[in-house]
Amino acid sequence: MRRCNVHILQAGYCRHCEALSLRGGALRPIVFPALAGLILHPDHGPVLFDTGYDPAFFPATAPFPERLYRWATPPVIRAGDTVAAQLARFGLAPADIRLVILSHFHADHIAGLGQFPGARLLCSRAGLNAARQGSRFSAVRHGVLRALLPADFGRRTRFAEDCPRAALPADLAPFTEGADLLGDGSLLALDLPGHAPGQLGLALRDEAGRWHILAADAAWSCRAIRENRPPPAFITGLLGDTAAYRHTLHRLHLLSRRNADIVFTPSHCRERAPA
Repeated sequence: MRRCNVHILQAGYCRHCEALSLRGGALRPIVFPALAGLILHPDHGPVLFDTGYDPAFFPATAPFPERLYRWATPPVIRAGDTVAAQLARFGLAPADIRLVILSHFHADHIAGLGQFPGARLLCSRAGLNAARQGSRFSAVRHGVLRALLPADFGRRTRFAEDCPRAALPADLAPFTEGADLLGDGSLLALDLPGHAPGQLGLALRDEAGRWHILAADAAWSCRAIRENRPPPAFITGLLGDTAAYRHTLHRLHLLSRRNADIVFTPSHCRERAPA
């Protein structure tokens, strides 16, 4: 299996009460970074997993009802915070990104898509269909800002459901199967249901040979995975399916106990945010 160099980038953040993300968590507000993965693939070049926040979030939330999203989750995006701006540290420009993999369609994961007009896109068909359905109010309630989807999204997109299925090695149990996104076994999409329709995680080997799991919002922290502590039911029920969320988190917890060498990166984990 090809190994990849993985860099975690923070593209903005928001603040919320810890107890909303972790059952029994503190009532004080904490920082939730918006993390994206820059994957330097030896054959396919630079690949992004999500994009984090971007200033495009603000015009997308200017009208009502989209403004409700900004009121509920006001992000902080400082100069230089965007993934597109941070690529220069790696000698890259946005035009060098060949593929953007989207875990799901919440705004804090797709806001930067407009910065990569030449990239191919890969996501779940189920996730895209859900993002396009219903009223604007329903979309906002489920964390989706349709204005952030590029006009040519359909033309540039391939779906994980259309990729070949691959059996996973025993050291990723209880996960047994994934979508082979590039056809070479190097980037394996994991189905992580519960938080959002069609949510995908990504399993890959880093340069040290360790498995790295980009876990999206299947957990909001590594602590939640280690301790199998989901958010309160009213939070998971508001955004998705509580039973499915807890089942997915339990599977990640089992994986963490069975294979202590695996690196997990939930998309809002402070432990995994770059220093």
